[in-house]
Amino acid sequence: PGMVGELYIGGAAVGRGYVSEAAETASRFVPDGWSGEAGARLYRTGDVVKYSGDGELEYLGRSDQQVKVRGYRVELGEIEAAVNEEAGVKASAVVVRDEAVSGPQVVCYVVGEDGAEVSGKQLREGLSRRLPEYMVPAVFVKLAELPLTANGKLDRKALPAPTAELPGEGEAGAAENVIEELVGGIFSEVLGQAEVSVEANFFELGGHSLLATQVVSRVREVLGVEVPLRVVFEEPTVRGLAAAVQQQQQRQGMVISATPIERASRESELPLSFAQQRLWFIHQLEPDSTTYNVIRSVKLIGELNVGALAQSLGEIVRRHEVLRTRFELRQQQAVQVIEAEARVRLRLWELSALPAEEREAVTHEVVRQESSRGFDLRGGPVLRAALLRLAVDEHILVVVMHHIASDGWSTGVLVSEFSRLYEAYSQGRPSELAELAIQYADYAVWQRQWLTDEILDNQLLYWVEQLRGAPEGLRLPYDKQRPGIQSFVGNTYTFSLDTKETERLEGLCRLVGVTQFMVLLAAWQTLLYRYSGQEDICVGTPIANRNRKETEGMIGFLINTLVMRTNLQGNPTFREVLKRVREVALQAYTNQNVPFERIVEALQPGRSLSRSPLFDVWFSLGNVPRSDLKVNGLEIRQVEIDAGVSKFDLALIAGKSKSGFNLTLEYNSGLFSAEKITTVARHLRNLLHAVTLSPDVEILDLSLDQEGRACEPAALSDQTQSELAQPAFQFE
Repeated sequence: PGMVGELYIGGAAVGRGYVSEAAETASRFVPDGWSGEAGARLYRTGDVVKYSGDGELEYLGRSDQQVKVRGYRVELGEIEAAVNEEAGVKASAVVVRDEAVSGPQVVCYVVGEDGAEVSGKQLREGLSRRLPEYMVPAVFVKLAELPLTANGKLDRKALPAPTAELPGEGEAGAAENVIEELVGGIFSEVLGQAEVSVEANFFELGGHSLLATQVVSRVREVLGVEVPLRVVFEEPTVRGLAAAVQQQQQRQGMVISATPIERASRESELPLSFAQQRLWFIHQLEPDSTTYNVIRSVKLIGELNVGALAQSLGEIVRRHEVLRTRFELRQQQAVQVIEAEARVRLRLWELSALPAEEREAVTHEVVRQESSRGFDLRGGPVLRAALLRLAVDEHILVVVMHHIASDGWSTGVLVSEFSRLYEAYSQGRPSELAELAIQYADYAVWQRQWLTDEILDNQLLYWVEQLRGAPEGLRLPYDKQRPGIQSFVGNTYTFSLDTKETERLEGLCRLVGVTQFMVLLAAWQTLLYRYSGQEDICVGTPIANRNRKETEGMIGFLINTLVMRTNLQGNPTFREVLKRVREVALQAYTNQNVPFERIVEALQPGRSLSRSPLFDVWFSLGNVPRSDLKVNGLEIRQVEIDAGVSKFDLALIAGKSKSGFNLTLEYNSGLFSAEKITTVARHLRNLLHAVTLSPDVEILDLSLDQEGRACEPAALSDQTQSELAQPAFQFE
């Protein structure tokens, strides 16, 4: 016992030898001196083992570098030799790692030659021409140097876990919709990799038929769609399989297809979209309100060509008709009136002569003034801009649009077009941007025509049934009484999740088969449940509504609002809450085409000027990190502006950055105190920490006051259980 040796196997199960390999047979099949039977042989397995104290054999490894993967014997040394012959490779090490999810995988660690660019795709293609498929590594990991022991030999135990592929595997782009995000999560889980590019080939990443079967079963579980196994082989990328899933959803009646958006005649009256109609109505009630101002501010560092800047803004307004549109009432119907001339109001503020301290104060005041002025929708325009000169090489550009002509996606389009136009105009070149095939007015006409068709009846019916009997509001721990008319005065509080906390959150996504949006929404609704004591929680959330290619480059108000109604009855575990939220979210995405305004009309909830219809609380997640730009020597840095507005009682706004998640609580300061919101932020962070560590704990047993702590259910008295079920705050 305890002595290490090679495992030999004897008895009736030993084969006769290797076909046509006499020398190999002689070395592996040796005489059995213990059986007493003439001609009996033992087979040398090459496995290194030892007897434990209780008589069990313990496997320790191989006496050579031959291993078994998916039923094939693989010589690791042969793979290393082949890898080292590839261009740009200085050294390599090949091992087999037995991942809990995907099983044994051949992993290759590569050290590149100085200055050489080596990609996993390049190595895979090269090795595929020289080695059998089962010997090609599933994962390639780049290292600066291979780890060595004290005597200079390769230290295989020190090789890191394969958490990242070589460049070329994970850089092809992020998921563009929730189906791609969920399929990507399924690929990550099945392959045991932290992240999978939407364009990476499942089988090139180490997938095989057994794992493909797991993909099919997880697609069925997570997305409720039956996809034949052959589809995984025909569409082996995240993007391809996601498209196949969407097609299958259409065949199963889960998704509707729409008629194409075509250019509408400008000779007839152009209607407002449903979303515009609501903002037009609100504007008639409060014409001076700035609640729906969309503000974008950037700091410009470097030599600025003011003429090129003004020309760029003018060209953006010319390109996008909605930015030169007025809104009039004709025959009791609001219509869009598109002006032929592109007018841009660019106010110039010269602040460079002011002392530094005074300049900073005046800058804040000017930005506040520009952001807080209302719009005349009848007279137009719906966009204005201001340029503040702080120094010869430092300016701030503030662009303000009315929400009736813009949304969050639109501001991204504006920044992208501005950077390309400014670069061209500042160098004396013409614009290279292609003209838009359709404009927002065409979308509004198409929406009005399409949504009168019976094709959307089922979607509207879903929402009527889903939201029937929903609570009028949440009993949140307000510090002040709700006024008779909603004030919209607001403030914000921002905090962050670090890299480690974000990695745990992403790991939970892969574990349960959900998106980051679903985890954050589930935690947010759990916290609201703990505060209110209500099991029926409704939260509003935006959806870009850009699911048609022709709308991707369009500025306009396309965003739609979805209501996520989750029932938390029965004190479920957080894992169960995630499953409920996932089902609610997928159903909502499937029925996302019905404008929120049509849902409100169909349900006819009790209207009140003191609150929003159907929900009081908001949640949004921006998956695309904002980045600074450099254009023709000019550095463009984004500047965050707090407009002092909150459209809802309470909102959680999440954004992803390189360092982790940034979370902002936007709140109505006429209802909540700053101290209360600080407590909400602490509770939410503690809750996220706890559920990512212990998703199988019941939600009433999660502590909000201590990071990562969960109460043991068995240790709770009936009285304590009752106390936990009460709101976390006392009402004032």
